[in-house]
Amino acid sequence: MHAYRSQTCADLTKDDVGKTVRLAGWVHRVRDHGGILFIDLRDHYGITQVLCDPDSAAFAEVEKVRSEWCIRVDGEVKARDPELINPKLPTGEIELFIREIEVLGAADELPLMVFGDQEYPEETRLRYRFLDLRRDELHQNMILRSNVVASMRKRMWAQGFNEFQTPIITASSPEGARDFLVPSRLHPGKFYALPQAPQQFKQLIMVSGFDKYFQIAPCFRDEDPRADRSPTDFYQLDLEMSFVTQEDVFNTIQPVIEGVFEEFGNGRVVDKHWPQISYKDAALWYGTDKPDLRNPIKMQVVSEHFAGSGFAIFAKLLEQDGTQIRAIPAKGGGSRKFCDRMNAFAQKEGLPGMGYIFWRHGDAGLEAAGPLAKNIGPERTEAIRLQLGLGVGDAAFFLGGKPSSFEAVAGRARTVIGEELGLTDKDRFAFAWIVDFPMYEKDDEGNIDFSHNPFSMPQGGLDALSGDPLGVMGYQYDLACNGYELVSGAIRNHKPEIMFKAFELAGYGEDEVRKRFGGMVNAFRYGAPPHGGCAAGIDRIVMLLADEANIREVIMFPMNQRAEDLMMGAPSEPMNEQLRELRLRVIPEE
Repeated sequence: MHAYRSQTCADLTKDDVGKTVRLAGWVHRVRDHGGILFIDLRDHYGITQVLCDPDSAAFAEVEKVRSEWCIRVDGEVKARDPELINPKLPTGEIELFIREIEVLGAADELPLMVFGDQEYPEETRLRYRFLDLRRDELHQNMILRSNVVASMRKRMWAQGFNEFQTPIITASSPEGARDFLVPSRLHPGKFYALPQAPQQFKQLIMVSGFDKYFQIAPCFRDEDPRADRSPTDFYQLDLEMSFVTQEDVFNTIQPVIEGVFEEFGNGRVVDKHWPQISYKDAALWYGTDKPDLRNPIKMQVVSEHFAGSGFAIFAKLLEQDGTQIRAIPAKGGGSRKFCDRMNAFAQKEGLPGMGYIFWRHGDAGLEAAGPLAKNIGPERTEAIRLQLGLGVGDAAFFLGGKPSSFEAVAGRARTVIGEELGLTDKDRFAFAWIVDFPMYEKDDEGNIDFSHNPFSMPQGGLDALSGDPLGVMGYQYDLACNGYELVSGAIRNHKPEIMFKAFELAGYGEDEVRKRFGGMVNAFRYGAPPHGGCAAGIDRIVMLLADEANIREVIMFPMNQRAEDLMMGAPSEPMNEQLRELRLRVIPEE
């Protein structure tokens, strides 16, 4: 017999009754029923009930075991009495009578219990992640992640892609976040960087004549943490293709993503139609470039109904350049109580409030109510209702000013309204391509900078770069699903003269571009093909499939909110010998 087990804890059935077998695993739970000890023995595959009575020679040893001890047991498989069968377990028709036991690894008092569904502070869970990972829900999330990655690989191979690995130690590159720098021992004073993405390398693979590349790529970015973003590293399905248009990339990645969501979505509806929405329209309709289309609410501009109206706040706003009034239609939200609640929401978000109108039955039929209705009068109110397609029992909320000042809050208000009124279909995955991103934006100091991937081809090529940079759009695209960005990509800028001009507008001279991206600029001089691609965030995809709200629930060993690994003690202070070898000195914090 094998030294540790002849079967797993999920294998035994009624067909094994009478056999002598050996199992190994962890003590999930111990129960004492009238002197008979029952143990739920758990391994990676499942649970088997094992038991021992006082007549067994192993009883004294079995009495010693506690939760999460790792043990090996030999015993005889017996059928459970019909009334004791557990239909929830694959092994629920049998139990194992222990004849011999060996403790493979005893456990100290547990800082968190594996059995049960008790809640523990995140700090405890991350410090003892190896125990947390034994808990079934988290354990299954990791299996899901593994299966999703395997499925992605199969689907990419099936489309004729080759998997290549790109360097982890490389040069710094502007990708929209801070680099993690790595000091060079052989070249004092110089630093490598961990790649924010394999961007330059995958483009160079295309220049090298390989037609379709992909990898499950680790990416490293020194970012502030969010619920849907790791503060240090993440994994993406990274792909690049030669001789392709934007539509070719869409047609390649859609069956991969769609297939994964159908395979692992637990029966939830996966939308087949993926609309293409311009960045400008997404901001207008949804207040975000990653809209949740399960929510049917679409915001509209209603400025004309407030211009010169009796509502002085909006009327005066509209006299200023670049301002507008937007309405958020809310079917079913037509009560003063709900309207007041949303007004309070806006105030918590830092705005003075949200104007509203709601419609109800009145003495003369349909009646508009609320402060705005009284100020602008029935004619304008009716025009708003007809534009928004609303009726009795419905409401509309209004925000005004320069869109940049209220757009994000409007988007969050749309989400809250959709959820509170039950308009958002939770049992569905809804996708949308966001296209026509602006190439440039103004930073906090008023300087022109890249708004997205700096290596994208501008729509219109070199000619497009001769006018207002803020009017230039790129062949850049994101895929949104249920309010999250899952995929980001672009058709690449493969012509040196266009690249130099594009970077010049963002404040990078030709010498700087050659210094930072010399390998790619040099390669583009030797017959670079048109190419493009994208990258899909694996962590976020698994987070959606697992129905988790926090990305740490689908990462094996995540950092905490302060980018600390509590289990391994990272980051840590380097030893003086290491600093001397690298010719570095740490300046104490003032």
